[in-house]
Amino acid sequence: MNKRIKDYLFYFSAILLLLAAALYLTEWAFIPYLYAAASVGVAFCYLSSPYRGNNFRLKRLNIQQAIAAILLPVSAFFMIKKQNEWFLFLAISAVLQLYIIIVKNHEEKKGED
Repeated sequence: MNKRIKDYLFYFSAILLLLAAALYLTEWAFIPYLYAAASVGVAFCYLSSPYRGNNFRLKRLNIQQAIAAILLPVSAFFMIKKQNEWFLFLAISAVLQLYIIIVKNHEEKKGED
């Protein structure tokens, strides 16, 4: 898939994911399905971007990113089942992704020096 198209898919899915998570409180019937579609879009973008370098730490971060991506559709499953555990999986995924972004940025800067 073209990188530009994948970037737009990621941005669109991420915005929908945040919007659906925020609108969950309204209890509209279609919100869990919107969240599920957005979570699959974000997960697809993460899982279709493997790391092909030799840096062991970046390889490990890519595996962690795959785990965080898989947790998003899992949270959608719990949201559709109307169980409050969906928020736990979303929070774990968000914390993992935040950690990955910080460490990956540091590693890539260190590799440039």
